[in-house]
Amino acid sequence: MEIGFLTAPFGKQNLEAVLNFAKDNGFQKVEILSVPGAGHIAPDQVLADSGKKLNELFHQTGVNPSSYACYTNVLDPDPKRRQLIKKHLENLILVAELTDVDVVCTIAGMPVSGKTKMQTIEQDAAPYFQDLCSFAAKHRVKIALENWFETNIQHLDHWQKLFQLVPSPNFGLNFDPSHLVHQGIDYLSAVDEFANRIFHTHAKDCEIKKHVLRRVGNREKGWWRYVVPGFGVIRWGEYISRLRKAGYNGVLSIEHEDSAVGLEEGFIIGEKYLSQFIA
Repeated sequence: MEIGFLTAPFGKQNLEAVLNFAKDNGFQKVEILSVPGAGHIAPDQVLADSGKKLNELFHQTGVNPSSYACYTNVLDPDPKRRQLIKKHLENLILVAELTDVDVVCTIAGMPVSGKTKMQTIEQDAAPYFQDLCSFAAKHRVKIALENWFETNIQHLDHWQKLFQLVPSPNFGLNFDPSHLVHQGIDYLSAVDEFANRIFHTHAKDCEIKKHVLRRVGNREKGWWRYVVPGFGVIRWGEYISRLRKAGYNGVLSIEHEDSAVGLEEGFIIGEKYLSQFIA
């Protein structure tokens, strides 16, 4: 396995600066954020020169992408916005092909107004991803959904239903255990159950403040928060071992959302902690 990170927190820095930070601090890969109008690459600009400048940058720094990531609501209620996002994802798939990257990450969309998450999966998400995965397959790219609990794939029954409706072999997960922990879902069993769907992983921990939970209950906020790996309750050695057993040998991409530590500090702490489990 390799240790990488999601570039999102470096929003004010250009990609070259981010790659140099990665190189200087022992990271092998980066998960490059790109959403319409923001992020670290603009797909249409990359396509304009067939990926030449981008590939040169990766070669110069020695740091390569683990994936490209577009984390925005793919089921936006505005039809024009939804189409714009889909076109952006299709262009990211083309960029991935040009730069020898085999995964594009996104989310399953938010529930459509007036529908449950399961209804949205059946009526909206499934047709959307059937079409997107068909396009991606033609370019030898996989689509990986981050299991953010706010989206349509909140829990494992949602996962199962979407994969039943979209059985494409290039459709899977950007597996993030932190989104399962605070829901009380067994993240280790989820690795076993969805082993063949794990294409990418986020390394983000979750602190559980049990004294607050006992006081306010699980329907209130403030009893859990996202932290860098090693500062929460996730059993990283066991989790990584379970990933290996499942056949996963890709990146552990640190997603830094820990307000207690600085931008660069958080990534460096996470890399040092995770490296003890990586040969």
